[in-house]
Amino acid sequence: MMPSRFHPFHLVMTLVVMVVLFSPSVRAEINFPLSKGQMVYVPAYSHIYMGDREQPFLLAVTLSIRNTDPSTSMTVSRVGYFDSEGRLLREYMRHPLVIKPFSSTRIVIKESDAEGGSGASFHVRWHAEKAINQPIIESIMIGTKSQQGISFTSRGQVIIEGAE
Repeated sequence: MMPSRFHPFHLVMTLVVMVVLFSPSVRAEINFPLSKGQMVYVPAYSHIYMGDREQPFLLAVTLSIRNTDPSTSMTVSRVGYFDSEGRLLREYMRHPLVIKPFSSTRIVIKESDAEGGSGASFHVRWHAEKAINQPIIESIMIGTKSQQGISFTSRGQVIIEGAE
């Protein structure tokens, strides 16, 4: 059964909702952080430990670098792969690599390569001609053993802003 009158409380609540929804000063503004370059630390795990005896479980590691800017290219000038002790194992950029808008690149460490250890990391240096959306830089680890499989990701952390 419909009420014969619109209750004042409902009228007030309807007005409040309309003001909140349609008021430009109340709407959330999304500000994406822009940058001209960074040094990014990306955790990686060439293996993790399992069980009480801490048996190594080997993992393949993929470093993924994604340019999230819709209109400007970025340049990757350095990708270093470091072991758990912080020693440089490999440099992957012989020449700077330009990544076009919305494009990506990857570097793969084979599952059989346990040299990096459980505390391995990548250090990625990138720059752009103008401030752009920050790229997504992450590592993806995956491994299988018998009938067991594991996969997870680790997001990069900016350690130096404005790196060239």
